[in-house]
Amino acid sequence: MPDRTTYLVLPGYQSSGPAHWQTRWEEADPAAFRRVHQEDWDFPEPAAWVAALDAAIAAAAAEGPVVLVAHSLGCVTVARWAASAPAGRTAAVRGALLVAPADIDTADVPALLGFRPVARERLPFPSLVVSSTDDPWVTPERARGFAEAWGARYVEPGAHGHLNSDSGLGDWPEGRKLLAEL
Repeated sequence: MPDRTTYLVLPGYQSSGPAHWQTRWEEADPAAFRRVHQEDWDFPEPAAWVAALDAAIAAAAAEGPVVLVAHSLGCVTVARWAASAPAGRTAAVRGALLVAPADIDTADVPALLGFRPVARERLPFPSLVVSSTDDPWVTPERARGFAEAWGARYVEPGAHGHLNSDSGLGDWPEGRKLLAEL
């Protein structure tokens, strides 16, 4: 059986609901897109979130290449994981689509304070940061700063809020195109 790419889906704080593009991608291709489940979506613990991601990568890497598809706090989790993961584990990741990275350093949400500061080390795999011009969770300047620190290409698709279900993106075909470019 040839290696197949597994896309690990990392939702953010409070997860991604049924109308979110991440959930739609999972439903459209459940064999390829797998959600990284967290023990507590409402009161996230950084160490637990990083451990869940690490375990999911280890399991998926046994089957073939891994690509991360993160949103919001999921992006922050990827950066934190990559900053501390062993090189052998990061080598399994072929790329990361990092959408609407939440600026936890300025967020006034007590449940998220443990994720401070946002890790700003260069990611050891190709990545792409996508952020809206009117995202309430991150300014364009901070999103560009994250992309630069992570060594990621930066894409600004215009004014679409937090690029979530409230943004009305549906299946977000533009995001699928960006994922294919990655």
